[in-house]
Amino acid sequence: MKKNILSFIILTAVFGLFLIAPSCTKSPVSKAPNRALIITGQNNHNWKGSTPVLKQILENSGLFSVDIAQTPATGKDMSKFKPDFTKYQVVVLDYNGDSWPEETKKGFEAYVSGGGGVVVYHAADNSFPDWKEYNKIIGLGGWGDRNEKDGPYVRWRNDSIVRDTYAGRAGSHGPQHAFQVTIRDTTHPITKGLPKIWMHSQDELYSELRGPAENLTILATAFADTAKKGTGQHEPMLMTVTYGKGRIFHTALGHAGDAPYEAMECVGFIVTTQRGAEWAATGVVTQEIPEVFPTFNVLSKWPLFRTLTLPEILSNLKDYKPGDTRYNLQDLTNYIRANYDGGEKYAKVEKSLLEFLKGTGSVDTKNYILKELSVFGTDQALPILKELLTKEETAEMARYAIERITGQFTN
Repeated sequence: MKKNILSFIILTAVFGLFLIAPSCTKSPVSKAPNRALIITGQNNHNWKGSTPVLKQILENSGLFSVDIAQTPATGKDMSKFKPDFTKYQVVVLDYNGDSWPEETKKGFEAYVSGGGGVVVYHAADNSFPDWKEYNKIIGLGGWGDRNEKDGPYVRWRNDSIVRDTYAGRAGSHGPQHAFQVTIRDTTHPITKGLPKIWMHSQDELYSELRGPAENLTILATAFADTAKKGTGQHEPMLMTVTYGKGRIFHTALGHAGDAPYEAMECVGFIVTTQRGAEWAATGVVTQEIPEVFPTFNVLSKWPLFRTLTLPEILSNLKDYKPGDTRYNLQDLTNYIRANYDGGEKYAKVEKSLLEFLKGTGSVDTKNYILKELSVFGTDQALPILKELLTKEETAEMARYAIERITGQFTN
């Protein structure tokens, strides 16, 4: 519950930016090296939730200041919607709705072909089925009455891209669920260094996307299991497209329904979005991969859409008990490992852990911390550990930690 409240507070504050002006809001971030524009305002998904999250994700990278261009509501006059794309290094599409004015379409095409970057986010690949150049820019699309006339299905089969040209609808997904993402291009700047297979949080697994698929590179796929009403195919999740001089990063991940936004909280989604946006904007990726990136069987989340601080992690664990989600425990382990330097950095972490052990937090969390201290603890922890020896509920783990730290084992 505490996570949800914090997420709501942040999203409410960010969403307040929409109230500044009906069509475009300015970011307070002024020192970032790149400018990004998010196009939003209509969608069959919850754009009022997803757009502030995308803004926060990009700005948290430290690489982008983000403006928002909001279209009129569905069915309203679109004639004055004319963003100046040329001011930006990357345009992020969080839009699925009414057609733009022809002048705006032409301006977008010229921007991309001239070298502008684009991020296609989730349901943006549902939009504009009749706009030929848009479909070339996104590479693959779904729904909107798309079918074989719009291009082939694209899958991964026998270690290569396969284009299936048979007739059929474009766009489907089964019930939302967590699934593994498999990196297919390990050398691309966006995916280089990522785990080969990693768990993605509950999401819509987009399938049966089809389109022109010109100059398309599949970076990652997910298996659409028939047990989850999927296609039985390895479907593309992360892609790049080139259009003229423009670079496009297309992510099918990140569904936003009602809060909390499980798919957007996934560290895998956040990091690949940040890296994809940087590549689209600049052609390179300078960001390091965080220690907490999910693995092949372990989910990892940032509920605040950024790496959590140690006080936040410990706050989330204050009332932990067996049966609760173990995400918070994994967050703590990852944080300790990421900050273990054998010096001042870890000393500050250990001090916070010891303060928690002296407090009124969950006994189960305390025993988990004692387990971690048995691996990473120093002599500075011994006075507190000896106090915990006198308490029945922590005595066993405290003794274990003391023995591991001192090297003096008892029978």
